[in-house]
Amino acid sequence: MKKVAVLLSGCGVFDGAEIHESVITLLSLARAGVAVQCYAPNREQLHVVNHLTGEVEAGQGRNILVEAARIARGEVKPLEDYQGDCDALILPGGFGAAKNLCNFALVGADNELHQDVQEFVEAFISANKPVGFVCISPVMMPKLLPAGVRGTIGTDADTAAAFNAMGGEHQSACVDAIVVDERYKVVSTPAYMLAGNITEAADGIEKLVAQVVDWI
Repeated sequence: MKKVAVLLSGCGVFDGAEIHESVITLLSLARAGVAVQCYAPNREQLHVVNHLTGEVEAGQGRNILVEAARIARGEVKPLEDYQGDCDALILPGGFGAAKNLCNFALVGADNELHQDVQEFVEAFISANKPVGFVCISPVMMPKLLPAGVRGTIGTDADTAAAFNAMGGEHQSACVDAIVVDERYKVVSTPAYMLAGNITEAADGIEKLVAQVVDWI
């Protein structure tokens, strides 16, 4: 059976993995008859955000792996447990992708991936395994792949400019579209970078999952 890894960055749009995007990804993979294993970094997230007020809760700390377990129903492993046994990888978005997987939310185009995340994703890329990037997570693509890699975060001009400044080739895309770079087996979709509701987010994510599964 095909098996896909899903990299979660916590739980909650403002400080972790976007829950709708994560669940749609998991559901789409299940409907495709694909086995799934969720992974997350085992360390503290950048900060904790009150999702009612949008304010950072000073002095509060949460572990990314423990928070990701909320989405994965406990079935999540730390990055260091990966044994090379998955056929592809998908990264849902949410601010956690730009805060806990890399530091794009803090420094923009000068961002770097956290070392544990870099090593985890590169294990798939170096093995020529497909990788799907959702929402804001495509900002990591230029840091992981050769100059000129094609991807999308939708139509946001500033984020697109940062993508290009890092060496990528940004492609503007509507909410239900995917951008495919066959050279590197990577695919991206805007999801909640553009989506106004869960249905719009699902349209692009389902296409992205279908492309990843097709590559396998």
